[in-house]
Amino acid sequence: MVQSRAIQTTLTATICIFALTIAAVGQVLGESSLDTSYIVSFARVPVGEITASLVVGNTEYRMSARGRAGGIVKVLLDGEGFFVTQGTNVDGELEPKSFTSKIVANKGTSEITMVFEGGSVKETAATPLPGSDRVPVTETNRQGVFDPLTAMLFSASAANESLSKEACRHTLPIFDGHQRYDLKLAFKRMDKVAVEKGYAGPVVVCSLRYEPIAGHSASNALVKYVSGGHEMELALAPIAGTRWLAPIRFSIASTIANLVIEASRFEVNVRTEAPFADPKAP
Repeated sequence: MVQSRAIQTTLTATICIFALTIAAVGQVLGESSLDTSYIVSFARVPVGEITASLVVGNTEYRMSARGRAGGIVKVLLDGEGFFVTQGTNVDGELEPKSFTSKIVANKGTSEITMVFEGGSVKETAATPLPGSDRVPVTETNRQGVFDPLTAMLFSASAANESLSKEACRHTLPIFDGHQRYDLKLAFKRMDKVAVEKGYAGPVVVCSLRYEPIAGHSASNALVKYVSGGHEMELALAPIAGTRWLAPIRFSIASTIANLVIEASRFEVNVRTEAPFADPKAP
């Protein structure tokens, strides 16, 4: 079960990063997309990849993403995840209406469906059911939250700045169908990056802290590790011609080896197909 939970945490965190990346362009350019590819590496060895897409229309938005982990270090990471969220767009404010996820790992399959209303979770269906050792999730825990994708959709810069410390001053309240947790960002430093295809230039680097609130197992080794103060970083790059920033690199430092999720492609493209066509789920 530790391996299965590790897959879910890794893929969910990675998908969150993709969500913000694509949304940065979608909110500004309407029916357009940001073409991105990310490589997941452990101890500098590629172990996974992510693809994603988002369309924001005048009244609604839809986002889908797929992540895969495996490869050479299959003993550590082996699985595939697929995520979809959709909701309404009112004056640039995005509100989720539904979220689904499916994660297939060597220990089994996990599926989640959620229905939102007014910023709260009204219905949840999850298989398998959480174990009895989990911290109970209350109705209060389901209020004032976002799904893991929509949680990252925010304007990240001040009105007169392309890169700002303000980009890192956010607390993201998230419910993923099993767990309620906060992701807390704080400014760390300014830096520079160069993507193989696309962006090269300055980035703002945020520290990232995971704070479990409910739905987790307090004795779980993975929860203890991620919330135990291990160094996590999120680097945000500007989208040219907009006030938005997008994640370009994410890392978790460890005494054994570092986990790194890094963009290999970061290019804006005009979307020509129907804006809300259904994606192909696994």
